Formats: sequence, C-alpha cells, structure tokens
Amino acid sequence: MLKKQRAQLVLDRLNELYPETPVPLNHSNHFELLVAVLLSAQCTDERVNQVTPALFLLANNAASMQHVNVEEIYNIVRPCGLAPQKSKAISNLSKILVDKYNGEVPEDMAALETLPGVGHKTASVVMSQGFGHPAFPVDTHIHRLAQRWGLTKGNNVTQTERDLKKLFPKESWNSLHLQIIFYGREFCSARGCDGRVCDICTSCYPNRKNPFKANKA
Repeated sequence: MLKKQRAQLVLDRLNELYPETPVPLNHSNHFELLVAVLLSAQCTDERVNQVTPALFLLANNAASMQHVNVEEIYNIVRPCGLAPQKSKAISNLSKILVDKYNGEVPEDMAALETLPGVGHKTASVVMSQGFGHPAFPVDTHIHRLAQRWGLTKGNNVTQTERDLKKLFPKESWNSLHLQIIFYGREFCSARGCDGRVCDICTSCYPNRKNPFKANKA
C-alpha cells in the first residue's frame, strides 16, 4: 500500500469513528484555552480539566491573572506537574498580554510563540482550536502513531508535522489532529498497540510480523 493510500485509509476511518471533534480541554475564552493547553504539557487533559475550574474562578483573563500571586497559581496547578515553571509562565504571559496586546490573546502564531511557556505545539493548538486557523499540532503520541501507520519517518515532531501537512488536505488538519488523539487513546495507545493490534495498524500493514518501534520524538 502506498503512503497516500494509507493516508486516505486513516482519514476515512477516523472520519467514520469521530465525525465530531470537541475540544478536550474545557474553556470559555481564548485566554482559558491558552492556559489550559500550557498546563497540558506532560499532563493529561482529564487532570487539566480537574484543575482549571479553580484557577479560572480565581482569574479567567489576563487582566485579572496578572495580579494573582505566582504561589497562589502554583498551589492550584501543582497536580499538573512542572508546576513551578507553569505557574510562572501563566503569571508572566498574563502581564505580557496586558502590556502588549490589550489583554487579548494574539491571533498570530509568531506572537503566541514568544509568550512564556508557549511553544510551537501550544501555539498551534490555540490557532486551530481557538481561532479556527488551519494548523496541525503534533505531540509525541501523534508522532508515534504517524510512524506506526507509515505516514512519516521523521525523527522529531517538527518533521512529522511537515510530512502530515503534505499528506492531508488543509481543511482536514484541525479535526484530524484531534481525531488521531482520540483514536490513540481509545485503540492505539503506547501499551495497547505495538503496530499489530488496532484496526488502522493492521489495515495499513496486514503483514507486519514484529512490534513496531518508532523513532523517538
């Protein structure tokens, strides 16, 4: 099966399984989404959703958050891991948003990436899920699945993102990124599938004999 054929198979199966792609991080505005995505680094969405109600009750916009003591933020976000860095980033980015962007989250990838604690993946999620711009955020799980399915041989998430953007139509990027995440959690987790178990893996590579080892991101 050619790579383009595998890509079409993946797209068709995921569209069948997940016709709706709700954003997994609970939020009510762009600032809340930005903070939630920042907190989700090396943390589950479920855990983030448990933590953010208390945080956003305290402050759910940059103008309010800039006045919250970093230690108070830390005490709330501590269950998410990397709490010292994340709490400082939330405080500092809030001040920057107020000073440079009138308290609003900028609708610009480059501007987002300059904010403390906001890397390319976080900025891509905000641009796609918050503002609706085509983006393809790739984390280590998407990177691993894309390799299992023969869609990339990239050694890092940057190369995998480039490869996936070439394979799939731009209008599918925002939903597909979420569909892959949903599928990975349900059927193709790191422990649940080694490239020879789930439907997509076995459809893409029906003759695969040995466990697949992905290049680490």
